[in-house]
Amino acid sequence: MVAGDGNEARRVAEEEGFDVAIVDVKLPDVSGVDLIEPLRERARFSEVVLITGFASVDAAIAALRSGAFAFVLKSFRPEELISTVEQALTKVRLKRERDELERRYRDLVDVTDVLVVALDPENRVVLVNRKALDMARATEDVVLGRPFVRLLPEGDRTKIEAALAGVRSQRKERDLAIVVKEVETGMSDIRRRVRWHLSPSRESGGLLYGVGIDVTERHALERRAADAEAISAMSTLALNLAHEIRNPLNAALLQLRLLGRDVDKLDCDAAHKDALKQRGTIVGDEIGRLERLLTEFLELARPRGIARQPVHVGRLVADVLELHAIPAQTHRVTLRTEIAHDGCVAIGDVEKLKQVVVNLVVNALEAMKEGGELVARVQPIADAVVVSVEDTGPGVSPEHLESIFDPFFTTKPAGTGLGLSIVRKIVDQHGGDVRIDSEPGHGTRVHVRIPAGR
Repeated sequence: MVAGDGNEARRVAEEEGFDVAIVDVKLPDVSGVDLIEPLRERARFSEVVLITGFASVDAAIAALRSGAFAFVLKSFRPEELISTVEQALTKVRLKRERDELERRYRDLVDVTDVLVVALDPENRVVLVNRKALDMARATEDVVLGRPFVRLLPEGDRTKIEAALAGVRSQRKERDLAIVVKEVETGMSDIRRRVRWHLSPSRESGGLLYGVGIDVTERHALERRAADAEAISAMSTLALNLAHEIRNPLNAALLQLRLLGRDVDKLDCDAAHKDALKQRGTIVGDEIGRLERLLTEFLELARPRGIARQPVHVGRLVADVLELHAIPAQTHRVTLRTEIAHDGCVAIGDVEKLKQVVVNLVVNALEAMKEGGELVARVQPIADAVVVSVEDTGPGVSPEHLESIFDPFFTTKPAGTGLGLSIVRKIVDQHGGDVRIDSEPGHGTRVHVRIPAGR
């Protein structure tokens, strides 16, 4: 293809494309050197060969700096120009092949289910795949060029910097785990556990590669498997001893009632009778706590199935809050609901789901000793119904969050540590999940997701 001037050359390059352009420095409307960049912008893998009869060293250097492949002086033999163009075509072909390989490798990195980053010698991000961008909730243009540690939680940055320095200085691979936060629509912050494998590049350039695996679900399954194993080992003993334990508890309660009647018949002053009754009340309360502990433990250990029927979760939550209106007034707690009108039907066991909401509401009320506000929300999200119970209590410290669902783990002086364990067991039976988001001094938010139904 032939163009008579620079403008026509731009039009031909735009419409037809090209691999190699042979450009005279002297053109009717523009210098051939100034035409190099506009032409290469229109054809990504192109090369430009300049020819001129008025050459100088400065002109040749300027042409090469502008991106010209070669600078051919007139007069020249045709074989010289043909050889130069062939070399330029070879370079174009190699660039296309390299780009195709890079594109394939990039596609492979993007579709893999692990996080991949590459860091330059200053630990700035020069490569990041789609999975890592999704975890960081960021776009490529925001992440590229930024220090890697800026994309991670502040509490882990010192550890990460030390790990990166160790990998570079020792030229050895290293593994480490990081807990990050991922924000999900309709839910609060969710903690994700990522295990990173850091490896220095064997090639020159000082690149360092990091491959991260999201082990949140695996870690949760391992913890649940350990809990299930412990509960299974205790369930047989609990079921065998339940009858033997309840009999003396019931007998003790009966004797306390009889003792209370006998106290009323005593010939003594009222103050002495009140003191005796107060002691009896304390004993009765403790026996009642043992009875509740036994009931909760049996509920946790007993392998019972669940019913499968449509449950209007919004009405269920409203009923539970209505039942706890008086206890809330006693605790000086304001109850507030935010329940969606449509889409709040789940498939499950109404009694067990009611127990889940009751346990969450009771926990929230007990957490607000000095009063506060309890907010219960019900809303449909995708193919699930999400129940959120939020309180304005003191919150849970980060070191306790990972153990909050463990059987018998509690931070309450008189707590059994089984309420949230029962909640998680019931939610698991329904094929849902439960998450807790809490910070000291900022209250606690519990989110329960149950598969939706019709």
